[in-house]
Amino acid sequence: MTPLLAIQGLSVTFATRDRLLPAVTDLTLTIAAGEALALVGESGCGKSTVAAAILRDLGPSGRITGGTVRLDGQDLSTLSPAALRAIRGRRIVMVQQDPMASLNPAMTVGAQLAEVPMIHEGVSRAAAMVRARAIVADVQLPDPDRILRSYPHQLSGGQQQRIVIAMALMSRPSLLILDEPTTALDVTVEAAVVQLVKDLCRSQGTALLFITHNLGLVLDVCDRICVMYAGEVVEAGPARAVFDAMRHPYTQALFRAIPVPAASRDHRPLVTIPGTMPQPDALPPGCRFAPRCAHAVAGLCDAGPVPLLPVRPGATTLDTRRAALPHMTRCLRHTAIEWDAAPTAFDPQPRTAPGPVVLRVAGLHTHYPVARSLFARGRAQVVRANTDVTFDLHAGETLAVVGESGSGKSTLARVLTGLVTATAGQVRFHDRPIGGVPVADRDPATVAAIQMVFQNPADTLNPSVSVGRQIQRALTVFRIGRNTADRQERMLGLLDRVRLPRSAADRLPRHLSGGQRQRVGIARAFAGTPQVVVADEPVSALDVSVQAAITDLLIDMQARHGTALLFISHDLGIVRYLADRVLVMYLGYVVEAGSTAQVFAPPYHPYTEALLSAVPIADTGVKRRQVILQGDVPSAVNPPPGCPFQTRCHRKDQVPGDLCDRMLPDLRTLPGGGQIRCHLPDAVLAAMTPVIAGTDAAG
Repeated sequence: MTPLLAIQGLSVTFATRDRLLPAVTDLTLTIAAGEALALVGESGCGKSTVAAAILRDLGPSGRITGGTVRLDGQDLSTLSPAALRAIRGRRIVMVQQDPMASLNPAMTVGAQLAEVPMIHEGVSRAAAMVRARAIVADVQLPDPDRILRSYPHQLSGGQQQRIVIAMALMSRPSLLILDEPTTALDVTVEAAVVQLVKDLCRSQGTALLFITHNLGLVLDVCDRICVMYAGEVVEAGPARAVFDAMRHPYTQALFRAIPVPAASRDHRPLVTIPGTMPQPDALPPGCRFAPRCAHAVAGLCDAGPVPLLPVRPGATTLDTRRAALPHMTRCLRHTAIEWDAAPTAFDPQPRTAPGPVVLRVAGLHTHYPVARSLFARGRAQVVRANTDVTFDLHAGETLAVVGESGSGKSTLARVLTGLVTATAGQVRFHDRPIGGVPVADRDPATVAAIQMVFQNPADTLNPSVSVGRQIQRALTVFRIGRNTADRQERMLGLLDRVRLPRSAADRLPRHLSGGQRQRVGIARAFAGTPQVVVADEPVSALDVSVQAAITDLLIDMQARHGTALLFISHDLGIVRYLADRVLVMYLGYVVEAGSTAQVFAPPYHPYTEALLSAVPIADTGVKRRQVILQGDVPSAVNPPPGCPFQTRCHRKDQVPGDLCDRMLPDLRTLPGGGQIRCHLPDAVLAAMTPVIAGTDAAG
């Protein structure tokens, strides 16, 4: 089978003032029409550089120093700039992580979609708009005519990403490159987008290069996988063969850092990868992973360059197109390693019994007015961000809050930390009301006692102030430490506890990696020995290996201080691993609550069922019963009557009459102890089957 894309011996370097830094070394891969190939690995491994090299978009400092990139047999390096422009956007299309990077905020969606065939195929505007409407319907967006008239800012993040994918598919490309297109999306939107891309690519015969660090998505989407480390491929082969029988220590380390259903902080904790990826100007001799590898042997693994070797010489796996797909590894010891052995770094993190209630939320309502335009008529509109939210948080306990964007999770976090004040209801900290007290009016002891870890630490760290000074500033504000010298020593102790070198105190935030900056954010949050820490999506933008390290750090800091942790996330894998109890929120309401075991096992609220079914799982032994939700979360300005979920519920027809349309269900207690806000009859709930089943996948 002739490959559509053939990369042979590709090497890419970037020029600095005094040297050339290698970014990709001797990379070879092929993709056939209709085939999907995944490129995975930690940030900085060279994945996006490969995509840029295919498009010849490496910028002024990047250059291809070896190898070829061929599309349908044509060497792209021989093309003129004009010929390349004719290929980009038509035969090769790239979808990036941020959809707004590809959308013009001053043009309607319809005009931007119509531009593609008008420019690349010379069709009339009328014909282009007909095709644009058809593709909007293909990507399952409601009311295509309204979408075409809308501007990008009037669409949700998931809708924007679907428009970018529609734009990419408008020209019926030969090769579609997806570079982390779902990182910022909710799991339900992610599932719909991934299914959409998979179906459209296969129906149109489009080759797919999928760049991601989400290994669960790889199993859902891709035929083959290439694992990259420090600029080179370390393992490649059919996706299921690599998942079931990985034969490179780095691949195994990535999988051990993922919270699959079998993972447990009590019995099978996540294992972090020691050390960091080498810098391009300090690559080790021999195997590049050897300095971090527990299986490395001196004199062998560091003796010289390691080639890609067949896992089973002479053996291949045949796919449905009868193409030979060898399983390859860049490990000299892959036949000597005992791959099924338990990790040597096995260190269970047992849960401690929760202590007394430190934070009590009862009947919380958080509403705020929406600014009206000059031409708006009628009464001011109100966003109902939180409605009748009730829960207790105990010392030493981890309570997870999950739900899609717009469900009210972040508003709840802002109320607890004083960034927003509650409209009604009670928020009591050690029986003192704080819900109506903004952070500026709270005393230093209360501010120190309730701290927050944000999703993006770069937005909360001063770029011009050293890390050490920022942590010391927190100690000063919280009135901790006898003098400057004492606060300096406490700051260094905090760096030790979050496992950062003390030399990091003198660095600026931009000199640290994303994972290191998040550790600084955690150190600053724990500077005042808080009793409650609110963590708002603290690991969503991190690589799986860094994510495991930050999760382990939060568990360790919580155990040291007996801190109550409110963990906000849309990653249900991490929630299942980390949390003691779970609140599921939808459109401002708590729709399900209970222990982690109760929420992750049937009976479910239909919304929880859909969330669980959408979680990608990197385990071939686990099967999911998938539920794809239609539509987006309704507006909190104009919520639907009755049950807030009734406009998207896949089980609504199992409720007699029009109960869901006209009456808000109560939060009732189930026989197992969990709570659910749903009109489904008891018989329907009792007949529910697990969404996830298979290898060690309870619930």
